[in-house]
Amino acid sequence: MESSASSPPPTQSHPLEAFPRRRLEAGDIAVLILYFLFVLAVGLWSTVKTRRDTVKGYFLAGGNMLWWPVGASLFASNVGSGHFVGLAGSGAAAGLSVTAYELNGLFFVLMLSWIFLPIYITGQVTTMPEYLRKRFGGNRIPVILAVLYLFIYIFTKISVDMYAGAIFIQQSLHVNLYLAIVGLLAVTALYTIAGGLAAVIYTDALQTLIMLIGALILMGYSFAAVGGLEGLEEKYFLAMASNRSGNSSCGLPREDAFHIFRDPVTSDLPWPGILFGMSIPSLWYWCTDQVIVQRTLAAKNLSHAKGGSLMAAYLKVLPLFIMVFPGMVSRVLFPDEVACADPEICQKVCSNPAGCSDIAYPKLVLELLPTGLRGLMMAVMVAALTSSLTSIFNSASTIFTMDLWNHLRPRASEKELMIVGRVFVLLLVLVSILWIPVVQASQGGQLFIYIQSISSYLQPPVAVVFIMGCFWKRANEKGAFFGLVLGLLLGLVRLILDFIYVQPRCDQLDERPAVVKDVHYLYFSMILSSVTLITVCSVSWFTEPPSKEMVSRLTWFTRHDPVVQKEQVPSATPPPLTLSQDGTPEASGTNIQFEMVQENMSKTHSCDTTTKRSKVVKAIFWLCGVDNKGKEQAPSRVDLIIVSLEENPLVKTLLDLNLIICISCAIFLWGYFA
Repeated sequence: MESSASSPPPTQSHPLEAFPRRRLEAGDIAVLILYFLFVLAVGLWSTVKTRRDTVKGYFLAGGNMLWWPVGASLFASNVGSGHFVGLAGSGAAAGLSVTAYELNGLFFVLMLSWIFLPIYITGQVTTMPEYLRKRFGGNRIPVILAVLYLFIYIFTKISVDMYAGAIFIQQSLHVNLYLAIVGLLAVTALYTIAGGLAAVIYTDALQTLIMLIGALILMGYSFAAVGGLEGLEEKYFLAMASNRSGNSSCGLPREDAFHIFRDPVTSDLPWPGILFGMSIPSLWYWCTDQVIVQRTLAAKNLSHAKGGSLMAAYLKVLPLFIMVFPGMVSRVLFPDEVACADPEICQKVCSNPAGCSDIAYPKLVLELLPTGLRGLMMAVMVAALTSSLTSIFNSASTIFTMDLWNHLRPRASEKELMIVGRVFVLLLVLVSILWIPVVQASQGGQLFIYIQSISSYLQPPVAVVFIMGCFWKRANEKGAFFGLVLGLLLGLVRLILDFIYVQPRCDQLDERPAVVKDVHYLYFSMILSSVTLITVCSVSWFTEPPSKEMVSRLTWFTRHDPVVQKEQVPSATPPPLTLSQDGTPEASGTNIQFEMVQENMSKTHSCDTTTKRSKVVKAIFWLCGVDNKGKEQAPSRVDLIIVSLEENPLVKTLLDLNLIICISCAIFLWGYFA
């Protein structure tokens, strides 16, 4: 075959193995060790440098982050090992269609800082469930949302990233899958627990640099191996497994592989679904997901948040070139493994009879790169894994602590909240490890599609509730609740049906029910969004409107309203702790508003400070951000919250010009590959 000339000859003793039997050489291991030491140094430095003994310092990095670490963290939080493995695998199997997710996300990360973030800032929120609590009142919507977010994190993010990253480590070092995962988590959990969001953001900035350098190097090697983009377009359609049955369509490259917009009925990603069905889950991810929003809330001000979003948007152009195209190259160079069509052979190659496209990126790294660079790419994969995991760990602990624990114990001290947030990270790690066998057994031939399909069943109802809350003042709690519950129930039904009726292999008869077989998951996302929207509007319209307090400064049209002074009314369930966007107690500018937040927490039930503590106890207290002398800083009875949407006119103009340039680049790419 023509493509075989560009690749090393297969090992004769193991012709059906997906990975070479050679281990990483000394140079590769040296690069990995240096990487780990460097990341630990940055993580420990940020742990010591930043204040982490307060709720704001731990969960929002003190609200002092500049635009470039915010942008790097946004990109690194989004691009985990699941992206490298999943995007490259889908590129190998189906071509450029998955690029639509990346280009779609480019628009919504910009929408976050220009449209949604001003609402969150004036609303004085720390978590997304907290916004819904303020906007609609009551506790049932925020509690449902907090539990759903944690479920989604475990179900589609943490376990998938760990599984994808462990593929690299297991096959290159020949260690046990779970041993590889536990080793990585020990490092990531250490500085996540100790340093909080500041440590996560600073290490994300380092991880982003490593990921881009390594991925760009591999992209260069990949294009050189196939003769550039023109060579790839020519050879991709010839990349078929030699053991493919001649009278079967299984294993054939798609004719529309180099197009994003595809047939609305018969294709893998129909174009109406890309334009409409994909947009709602993307809006949820980029504009209402705690992992993403929390990074922009940590910025110094709105301009730095916009700059971070712009940086992340520019970087979102790269996955097409550093992940999707290399995945297609991998199919050209290694068609018998990556494009295997026979279920028995696929089982031997990658232990997955549905297909082996997910090994496309690991195959390139371990076969194509020389010693040293292989170690660098291993560091890239570890960087992608750890950056994604640390971001999710921190955000999940924020949601659990501020929205669930604070609801159960509204008078919890700040010290208690700090310890609970850190302990929850350990619990999350344990649950995620236990969930990995489920991911390993249920994921199909394309890991990225598995993630997106589940997202399309759970995220649209939440996104619609946020949209209506932010842009329709008449939306109330009853409408939002019934719309959310109905949408989630329908989504769970489809999710369960997908697990019961597994998609058959190419050579098998499809006997699934019509709702599963004929309704693409992107079309189902559109249906789900429409049902939720109609329910929210109908119930809200025929019930009482929300009070002025639930609308003022909490929607796009009321974000400039003056602060509503709430009357002090005794409540059995005091409101949760509220944090500020900008923690500097300086009053400047006419638009700066002041809101006095009454302290609801009781005195700390701490242990006797006169008791001498052992070194181990002191180390544990330091790890949890508590003073070694046992003197917990009592939270102030009154916190001064400062909110400002003011921007320097010159900086604002520069940011708006970059916004236009970035959107123009995205539209060009859409048109070129459509």
